Amino acid sequence: MGSSISLLGMECRGCAQELPAEIRPRISARDFSVYYGSIAAVKRVAFDMPDGLITAIIGPSGCGKSTFLRSINRMNDLIPRCSVSGSLTFDGHEIYGPDIDVIALRQRIGMVFQKPNPFPKSIFDNVAYGPRLQGVRDRSKLAEIVERSLARAALWDEVKDRLHDNALGLSGGQQQRLCIARSLAVEPDVLLMDEPTSALDPRATAKIEELMLELRGTYTIVIVTHNMQQAARVSDLTAFLYEGELIEFDRTGTLFSRPKCKKTEDYITGRFG
Repeated sequence: MGSSISLLGMECRGCAQELPAEIRPRISARDFSVYYGSIAAVKRVAFDMPDGLITAIIGPSGCGKSTFLRSINRMNDLIPRCSVSGSLTFDGHEIYGPDIDVIALRQRIGMVFQKPNPFPKSIFDNVAYGPRLQGVRDRSKLAEIVERSLARAALWDEVKDRLHDNALGLSGGQQQRLCIARSLAVEPDVLLMDEPTSALDPRATAKIEELMLELRGTYTIVIVTHNMQQAARVSDLTAFLYEGELIEFDRTGTLFSRPKCKKTEDYITGRFG
């Protein structure tokens, strides 16, 4: 991470981390909670996800990582009896504000899921799906968007001669990169990634990680991962959640080498989780 970012680290149990003025927070949580009925899955978390950087969210299963990630583009709206409290903002606007257009929000905040989920359509139609929903009908324009998106996802050279083949015929790693290309086709600002390599082999995982690093700077990326080595390799900042609470948030290098909380140290060294 660049020397201009001088994060000071955090005290234990989730005090909000302020960023230097020259680094713009793209997404900010303050006292933010998510409930399933009366049960709090995420408890009053507070931290910033900076523009153009990669923020990793780590923690044991059931700690609220994916719940928090899905709250950023309001995927949790689809879950009955799910509610939120506190503040979660995107570019300074309350994500759960009454005037938010959720469809427009999800166009600006794309999501890649744990298991690749290409549509049972051609490779071309998978990537063109979002732009078509946005009203793009010109075939040459769509072809341009598809090529650009596949190139950004480091997949163009592998599929350019079979764009009309069924996407389900791709390998698992290729399908995941196709899903990333599908997200990029609608020109999002933020890319959420929920354990995007957990179903992939090491070679495909390496390609996805290389892609994340290439997209860094152009997009703000937030990734949930169980893989400590992956968080250390690709992220600029890391948030550690435990039982729904933010235990520690800091530069990734600092959090992994000099954690301030014993729970963080125990988790990253494999003593629990």
